[in-house]
Amino acid sequence: MNALPAFETLQLSLDEGIARIVLNRPEKANAINMTMWQELRSAMQWLQRTPAARVAILRAAGAHFCAGLDLASFDELQAATRDGCDGRSREKLLAAILDIQDTVTAIERCTKPVIAEVHAACVGGGIDIITACDLRYCSAQAWFSVKEIDVGIVADVGTLQRLPLLIGEGMARELCYSGRRVEGAEAQAMRLVNRCHEDAQALREGVEAMARCLAAKSPLALRGTKQAITHAREHSIADGLQQVALWNAAMLFSTDLAEAAQARRERRAPRFAD
Repeated sequence: MNALPAFETLQLSLDEGIARIVLNRPEKANAINMTMWQELRSAMQWLQRTPAARVAILRAAGAHFCAGLDLASFDELQAATRDGCDGRSREKLLAAILDIQDTVTAIERCTKPVIAEVHAACVGGGIDIITACDLRYCSAQAWFSVKEIDVGIVADVGTLQRLPLLIGEGMARELCYSGRRVEGAEAQAMRLVNRCHEDAQALREGVEAMARCLAAKSPLALRGTKQAITHAREHSIADGLQQVALWNAAMLFSTDLAEAAQARRERRAPRFAD
């Protein structure tokens, strides 16, 4: 197996089909700096091109999941986009914002499922990240806040586009206009997370169990299912049916299909190729 890429702000491991991507700035409560944005995309690109990685868990080191954007990033951004011409400076800033957006979109662009495991604070940019994930789980001690409104900015990395699809427009407007804190139990009730676990240990066990479940499925079918759901979200039912028909016309008669049938006949767990 090829060596895992080394990152400054993330930790990465791979075991039995499960990639574990860890936000690793615990001394900063995993606040996102410009390096972390870029490394997050690189990690998703690695996940995409690594056949042995069937599913990913995105979790965080330290006391909190993510404190949002590292405010020092504003200084970095201003320095990187500075120009004697105001028009060119704005053009550079637009390009920088679009690039940061792409680092998060890389999560849903990756065809492998990504599971977010949230303990304690998940604020601002942390919401951007988890709303791009396929599945979200938290502990009862977790809390969430779309905090950009209190910093005087408009959230621009994906929360305003993805959150309404998860919890409905009215509730999304409430959270984004107010910046109020949402505890774990309420997050489950409003469907921001799939499930709220009793504590961090139960959260870890639940997420690991789900990851093992997904890693045991047909990788080809899992990738196709993710693509079909993501495509259908922004297209008509007719378009979605056409897309999944094209997928199955290309992929249906796979070795995974044959192995699933053989495993049923032999009353054993299927063994799928990566």
